[in-house]
Amino acid sequence: MGDYGHPLAFGAFLTPGNAEPGRVVSLAVLAEQVGFDLVTFQDHPYQPAFLDTWTLMSFVAARTGAVRLAANVTNLPLRPPAVLARSVASLDLLSGGRVELGLGAGAFWEAIEAMGGRRLSPGQGVRALAEAIDVIRQVWDVGARGGVRVDGEFHRVVGAKRGPAPAHDVGIWLGAYKPRMLALTGSRADGWLPSLGYLQPGDLGRGNTIIDDSAREAGRDPADVRRLLNVTGRFAPVGRGPLDGPAEQWAEELADLALSDGISTFILGSDDPEDLRRFAAEVAPAVRELVAGERAAGTAPATAPATPGPTPTGAPVAPRPPAVAGAFAVVPTPDDGVRRSAIRVWDETTRPTGPAPDPARAYTPHDQAGAQHLIDVHDGLRAELNRLYDLVEQVGAGLVDAGTARSHINTMTIRQNKWTLGTYCESYCRVVTTHHTLEDRGIFPHLRRGDARLAPVLDRLEQEHHAIHDVLERVDRALVAFVSVADGMAELRAAVDLLSDTLLSHLAYEERELVEPIARLGLN
Repeated sequence: MGDYGHPLAFGAFLTPGNAEPGRVVSLAVLAEQVGFDLVTFQDHPYQPAFLDTWTLMSFVAARTGAVRLAANVTNLPLRPPAVLARSVASLDLLSGGRVELGLGAGAFWEAIEAMGGRRLSPGQGVRALAEAIDVIRQVWDVGARGGVRVDGEFHRVVGAKRGPAPAHDVGIWLGAYKPRMLALTGSRADGWLPSLGYLQPGDLGRGNTIIDDSAREAGRDPADVRRLLNVTGRFAPVGRGPLDGPAEQWAEELADLALSDGISTFILGSDDPEDLRRFAAEVAPAVRELVAGERAAGTAPATAPATPGPTPTGAPVAPRPPAVAGAFAVVPTPDDGVRRSAIRVWDETTRPTGPAPDPARAYTPHDQAGAQHLIDVHDGLRAELNRLYDLVEQVGAGLVDAGTARSHINTMTIRQNKWTLGTYCESYCRVVTTHHTLEDRGIFPHLRRGDARLAPVLDRLEQEHHAIHDVLERVDRALVAFVSVADGMAELRAAVDLLSDTLLSHLAYEERELVEPIARLGLN
């Protein structure tokens, strides 16, 4: 099927065990801290060893501020759709638009029946799910006239008042495997959410075909359906099989799934904190780089049929207009000149500049997308730096408490805060290192071959990469001091300030000099 061109996202799939109820909450908070876009939880209301997923999501929403949340997937047979719609909308409003809705037709029917649910055949489950989607969308559609009315075989709602509307357009993602569920996904849903472990070779391609055909029959663009995937695996020094090996292997395999099968959201099923850190710090940025490079090189998203096809009414679908070239419109992020540290790692006045752009040259949207990607990647690093500062201040507040006569338990909690900060800083340093390694080994040589006039700029950028790595080592040393002495906050703050100065200055310089050459020469 190929690439649908959706922006990439990365999530965690956590087990809501109730033996240590705080553990899953801590994992969700950690996932946000290390940069995940999404945190999801199993939903098995009949499982007494699990927390109730919607109660858990509400608690996690209150403990986080940016990460999106979803059940993976909601057990519909035990959750009436009208009530579920209001639960989703309410939590979306309370969380500032951070809730999505994964839905399943149901499984483990004996357990569902034991909880008071109705046992359904596979066909009945699909029909019940289709009716439930109608109910949910009508509840959210507060602009429509009249009450909610669905007189279905399994769900009957006769005039219920609409609302509340969610804070944002909540995505409905279906956990689908069989043809009828896949067809429903294409015609009615916003996303397809299977688990890789339940798929056979070729199932992703076959599923995409059914979804795409069903979407077109319903008058929709197949690209309206996001493709998500739950994945599991093992990090190891040497590769032994699919998703069983080093982070570089994971990145290559997930990038291939994005480009060949259109997967744009990868959700890691693991309750191991180190797995979550490695996935966010090493795998996710590398996948973004690999996919962006292929997209910029000319891999066309498979979002429309190659030739015009008929709509359900028989009218021809107009082909998409060709990209029109125009002036260069990508705006580099300026250096605001703010410096927090008195230390200067380099002399900014000695930075070379590259060739002036040709004012007569036109750039296609495809050209400019590659240039914009550099800024997007840098914006991710800037956001992570802000999170790092926030976390330093949070832990600093914990150290103030350490100055009082706290109990041994409180002291251990503060040590845990230190440990969390340390691992997060290390994860952030790995993100920066991975980004710079990809530039030095891939993008920079390509630009050097494409335009020899860029050599002085590229030489300087590579030198600054090495200098930034030295600054990262200073952060590491400050972390050691922070954990080992009573008050290492001053040294840690100074190290992070220096990291902020050098990194933000470098990113602005790199964008100023490279966005136009990347648009002109491509990424590889």
